[in-house]
Amino acid sequence: MDAFKPSYPFVAVEGLLADVSSALVVSDVEIEGYAQDITLRLYRRPGKTALPVLLYFHGGGFVKGSIDCADASARYFAEHLPALVVSVGYSLAPQFPFPAAPEDAHRAALWVQTRARAFGGNTKRLGVAGHDAGGQLANCLAFIARDRGDVRIDAQALFAPMLDPSLTRLGDEKRLGSDITASECAACYRAYLPQASQRMHPYAAPLESSRLAGLPETLIITAQNDVLHVEAEKYASSLIDAGVLTQVVRYPSVSHAAVASHPAALREAVRFLQCRFAARTQK
Repeated sequence: MDAFKPSYPFVAVEGLLADVSSALVVSDVEIEGYAQDITLRLYRRPGKTALPVLLYFHGGGFVKGSIDCADASARYFAEHLPALVVSVGYSLAPQFPFPAAPEDAHRAALWVQTRARAFGGNTKRLGVAGHDAGGQLANCLAFIARDRGDVRIDAQALFAPMLDPSLTRLGDEKRLGSDITASECAACYRAYLPQASQRMHPYAAPLESSRLAGLPETLIITAQNDVLHVEAEKYASSLIDAGVLTQVVRYPSVSHAAVASHPAALREAVRFLQCRFAARTQK
C-alpha cells in the first residue's frame, strides 16, 4: 500500500502542497509495514532535486512518540543540510513488539530507494538519525542494511540512543539529575522485548554485538543529565575499536529529552552529515 495524504496546514502553490509555516514542502505517505501500514512524513525544500536523503526516527522509548513529536528536528535537517528528510512513523510496543519497529525501518529504507527520486531525493547519499529509541532504530537499520546488503547507508547520527536492554551501564540518575530513570527504561524494554532471549539480539542490544565492523560512519550525541550517556559513550568506544569512524560529543547541562532539539547538537549533526555526504559525492 502506498497512499499519499497531505499534512496540515497547507496551501496550494503552483500545483504543489506547501506548508504555510515554512518554506518546506511536507507530505505524508502510507506504506506497508511489517505488522501494519505505517506513515512516512517527507520534508524538502521546494524546487530542489538530487537532495541527500535522511531517514529520521522519533524517540519515545519504543512505546510512545510519533512523527509529530519529531517535527522540529526533521524540519531543521530538511532546511539546514538541506535534505529530503523522511520521518518514519514506526510501529510501537507493546502492541507491536520487536522486530516490528526495525523491520518497519527497513521497509522505509527500501521505499526510499525506489521512490525518493520522485520527491527530489538522491539515494546515493543516504543517512539515518534518531533520538532515544529512534537512535537505536537508526543504528539497527544500519545493522540490517549491512547484513542484508540491500541498502547502503553512508552515515548515522544518534542522539542519546537506547542501546543496552541489560541496563548494566546506566549512569547514576540522582547524581546526574537525569530526566529519565532506570525504572522507566526497564518498563520500555519489557514492552519492546517481551522475550528474554530478544534482549541479547544484536539488533536490540548493539552493545552486546561482536560484529560492529562495516557499520557507517557514526556521530553519537549525548547529554550530561541523562542516565544513558554512559552506555552511548561505551558504544562509541566499541565502534572505534571495530574500525568505524566515530565521533562522540557530550553536551553539559542538557537533559535526555532536550538533546534532540538542542541547537548546538543539531548544528553538529548537520556538519557531520554534510561532511559524510560530501565525501560520498567525491567517490
